[in-house]
Amino acid sequence: MRARIAIVEDEPELAALMADYARAAGYTPAVYGDGAAALAAIEAEPPALVVLDLMLPGLDGLALCRALRRSSAVPIIMVTARVEEIDRLLGLESGADDYLCKPFSPRELMARIKAILRRAQPAATARALVVDEAARRISVMGQALTLTPTEFHLLAALARRPGQVFSRAQLLDLARADSLDVTDRAIDSHIKNLRRKIAALMPEVEAIGSVYGLGYRLDL
Repeated sequence: MRARIAIVEDEPELAALMADYARAAGYTPAVYGDGAAALAAIEAEPPALVVLDLMLPGLDGLALCRALRRSSAVPIIMVTARVEEIDRLLGLESGADDYLCKPFSPRELMARIKAILRRAQPAATARALVVDEAARRISVMGQALTLTPTEFHLLAALARRPGQVFSRAQLLDLARADSLDVTDRAIDSHIKNLRRKIAALMPEVEAIGSVYGLGYRLDL
């Protein structure tokens, strides 16, 4: 299950750009251009993280941040064109977890989102996935996954080097250890099945990330 990111930004082009990068990074973005509307939506359906513009029509970013903090610990990254130190301090003191000044790199924003979400789930990820090579068994959150031989080989390989990107060609070689019938196109299907099985036990975590043009990596 893809983590849902709320983007609260009243500049349509910037909001669309951030949403595009969020989707490419494996998140599900929800965009709001008004502070009051965002507050109602976030309280009704809390996201994994909020990207919050400081200057908003109606309810501004500081007020929205304080309102969220009265009832929620959702991570908040504040973004603004105001670069004075007092503005950054006010943003952080109102409850924001991080602060970015415009103009900023969308790639940097995605890196900060990933880092904050990873810090927000230290207990879950520390013991999330356990591989028993001898028994050919992999468990997630203490529960054994039902895997095909090919799925076991792929997930075990990813787990040996978490964070390292494996190309489809590398994964294909690993998969063929069990079957000569596995094709390059089938790798995507196996990864999709692994994501689905892991998500059944860890619905808030995108365990296997896609790196555009390169391949896949384990993000646990």
